Amino acid sequence: MFRNLTIFAILLALFVVVLGAYVRLSDAGLGCPDWPGCYGNLIVDESHEGIKSAADNYPERPLEADKAWKEMIHRYFASLLGLVILILTVIAWKKPELGQRRLTVCLSLLVMFQGALGMWTVTLLVKPVIVMAHLMGGLATLSLLLWLLLRINNKRLSADKRGNKTKHLAAMGLVVLLIQIALGGWTSTNYAALACPDFPTCFGDSWNPALDYKEGFVLWRGLGVDYEFGVLNNEARAAIHWVHRIGALVTTIILGSLSLILFRLGAIKESLMLGGLLTMQVLLGIFNVLLNLPLHVAVAHNAVAALLLLSVVYVNFRLNKVIA
Repeated sequence: MFRNLTIFAILLALFVVVLGAYVRLSDAGLGCPDWPGCYGNLIVDESHEGIKSAADNYPERPLEADKAWKEMIHRYFASLLGLVILILTVIAWKKPELGQRRLTVCLSLLVMFQGALGMWTVTLLVKPVIVMAHLMGGLATLSLLLWLLLRINNKRLSADKRGNKTKHLAAMGLVVLLIQIALGGWTSTNYAALACPDFPTCFGDSWNPALDYKEGFVLWRGLGVDYEFGVLNNEARAAIHWVHRIGALVTTIILGSLSLILFRLGAIKESLMLGGLLTMQVLLGIFNVLLNLPLHVAVAHNAVAALLLLSVVYVNFRLNKVIA
C-alpha cells in the first residue's frame, strides 16, 4: 500500500506542478484575490449575487470565472496532494520497519511551507521571488517523492572507478539543472519569455544586446506592488531571458555529457531517457520564442522540465552506491 500510495503521490505532484504552470501562464494566478477561498467562498460563485459580492468586496479585481476556476482547481489538487503526503507520513511512523520516517516528515513540512507560499503568491500580488520559490518548492516535493519511491525499491547501478566520476558529474548536473529551472521560473514570473523575440540572437543580429542585469535580478522590491504582467523595462527583461539562454547552454553541455557517459557505461535506458528529455526541452524552449509563446508549448516546457529533473534525480540515486 505504501509503495502504491507513493506512486500515486508522484503522479499527483507532477499534475499539480504542470497545472500550476498552466495557471501561471494563463495569467490566472490572481484569479482569486483572497486565500484559501475565492472571493470568500470555497467554490467560484458565478451567480448574480456572487458576482455582485465580488465586485463590492474587490472592486479593483472583478470576478473572471474562468481564471478563478483555474486557480481553485489548482488549490483543490494541491490540498489533495498535501493530504496524501500526510497519510504517507502517518503510515511511515506506524511502520518503522519501512525506514522512511525522516523523509516523510520532511515532505510534510515542505508541503505545509508550499501552502504558505501559495498564500503569499496571492496576498503579495504574484511577487516574482515568491512565485519562483513556490515553483521550486513544488519541484522539490516531486523530487523527494521520487526519492522516497526509489528508496523503497532500492535499486542502484553498479559503479566502477569511472562510475564514481560519473556520480560527481551527475551531482553537478542536478545542481546546474536546479539553477536553470529557477532561472526559468524567474523568466516566467517577470514576463520575460519574449523579451528576446528572436533566436539565437536577441534583437535582430545582436549577440551583445542592451541589457540591464542589475534591474533584472532585484529579488525584493518591497510590499504593495502588483506584479501581474510584470513591472520591469524591456532591457531588464531581456537580461533575464539572455541569462536563461546561457544557462540552457551550460545545462545542455553538462547533462549531454552525462548522457553520453552513461551510454558508454552501459546504462542505455538512463542515457536515452536523459538525452531524449534534454533534447525535447531545448526544442520546446526554442519553439517558445519562434512561435511567440503559445500556451500549450509553454506548459509543455514546464512539464518536460519537471520530467528532466526527475530523470536526473533518478540517475543520481542509482549512481549512489551508499544505501541511504
